[in-house]
Amino acid sequence: MISFLNYLFFYSYIGLVLLAGAWGAFAQPALEFRHLLDMDLTLLDDQARVNLLSQYRFLRALEMGFGLFGIWFSKEIFTIRKFNLLFLLIMGSGILARITSWCMDGQANNWALFFLFYEAVGWIVITVFSVQKGIYNVG
Repeated sequence: MISFLNYLFFYSYIGLVLLAGAWGAFAQPALEFRHLLDMDLTLLDDQARVNLLSQYRFLRALEMGFGLFGIWFSKEIFTIRKFNLLFLLIMGSGILARITSWCMDGQANNWALFFLFYEAVGWIVITVFSVQKGIYNVG
């Protein structure tokens, strides 16, 4: 059962990271701002809008890169400790960033909370699977 949950969370998470990253970096980030973040970019002056979109596209491209890492190295992530640790560290950093934001900035909308809890449960499942699989055995 843990194996099924591991791969379900891993591939759905990586798929979402790839899709959201590509969409936000290269397609229509303004739609994300409107529908996901409930923000109208036309209310910003031109320079602020351009700067925000530039940074957002950059961060989404990094997110897409993480998704590509997950796809290209999925075998290594579940067989080589270094790859597993790197994957879990990056995924966990995103979760900690969301928690930090909640504590410092306030509670985000329901979409952000959904992703926080989905990612946290996925991180736990992937970690438990990795430990059970023996990636962290010494020797």
